[in-house]
Amino acid sequence: MNASALDPAADPLLFNWEPPQRERLAIAGFLAVSTLAHAICFYLFQIVYPPTVSLLPPPARVSVISSSSEEGQSSLRWIDAEDPALAFTTQRPPEARLRASPKVEHVPSYLTVAPVLKEVSSPAVDLRIPSAHPPGPVPFLHRQPTPAVGPTRTSVSFSEELQRLGGLTLPEPSFSASNNETPEAIRFRVAVGGTGEVRYCFPLNSSGDPVLDEQARRYLTLCRFPSQHGQPFELVWGIATVEWGTDVARPQPGPIETATP
Repeated sequence: MNASALDPAADPLLFNWEPPQRERLAIAGFLAVSTLAHAICFYLFQIVYPPTVSLLPPPARVSVISSSSEEGQSSLRWIDAEDPALAFTTQRPPEARLRASPKVEHVPSYLTVAPVLKEVSSPAVDLRIPSAHPPGPVPFLHRQPTPAVGPTRTSVSFSEELQRLGGLTLPEPSFSASNNETPEAIRFRVAVGGTGEVRYCFPLNSSGDPVLDEQARRYLTLCRFPSQHGQPFELVWGIATVEWGTDVARPQPGPIETATP
């Protein structure tokens, strides 16, 4: 027998049956490094930088007002009270029945207004010819004369603010119109000073005649109120109204000129 066949060291085997120590250490190292990397990533992304939590919108809610609660009854009563359609509709009373005639007492007309009865004519007819000269006098009906309207004077009235100042001294009125039209009452806003004089006089409307408007303004500026002691610079504002009378002079028509041929 050959000696090399008997010596195992001299002729190596076809397969290496030794345990793989280096591969085991490499796999264990990879597992350890992977575990450490997972722990570091978990620490970074879960503890140091927590993930953003997205909140979903709340679900839609519907509130129903019912009469089972006191708050719901109050809300329903308020809605009924604020309903604008109730003001334009006829509300029947709750005790009235559907399509029932109203309870109205019939009052005959003859109970409130007594009817006027006609007199029954006499059944006997007088067939005699009436006399042409009756014994009684013939009555004469005279029309009552219409009472003549007396002349009225132009008057001036002041508002309550000016009436509180006391007695008023008015000048003698003398007004002349520029036309024959009836003037309207004119109102002025006047201011009375502390010594009783009229300092300001502004017309609020027109009487229809500018001449009468100016005469009324001058007439009011001549009015004097009692002086207010201790208040020389204080103004009292009020309204003065001039009512025109029949004492306003009217323009006289001129003579009619006739043309000579």
